[in-house]
Amino acid sequence: MKLGAFSVSLTVKDIEKSIEFYKGLGFSDLGGSGSDKWAILKNGETVIGLFEGMFDKNMLTFNPGWDQGAQKLDDFEDIRELQKKLKAKGYTFVSEADESTTGPASFMLTDPDGNPILVDQHV
Repeated sequence: MKLGAFSVSLTVKDIEKSIEFYKGLGFSDLGGSGSDKWAILKNGETVIGLFEGMFDKNMLTFNPGWDQGAQKLDDFEDIRELQKKLKAKGYTFVSEADESTTGPASFMLTDPDGNPILVDQHV
């Protein structure tokens, strides 16, 4: 099962301060500007998302259909197929992708310790 590009999504109190902090560690812009309260930053193959006021907790994020540079992959497993496989294994979901649709969709589940995992397909 290939879940796609991986990043950590961090809930932050002040997006501008957080962007400045992580840029000081060598991260650079990958998406978003902070003006809409989110930004995606990259350092090598490491990707982090910074989100002010959008989520309650930090979470693991996977993006089917993208590589680590947020470039579309020609060959990937659609999020609805991933969801079906996980359901067949007995996983329960916080939110689900509508399996009657195509294109962008997402689902969320939590690990045994309550850590949120977002699988978010943009293509």
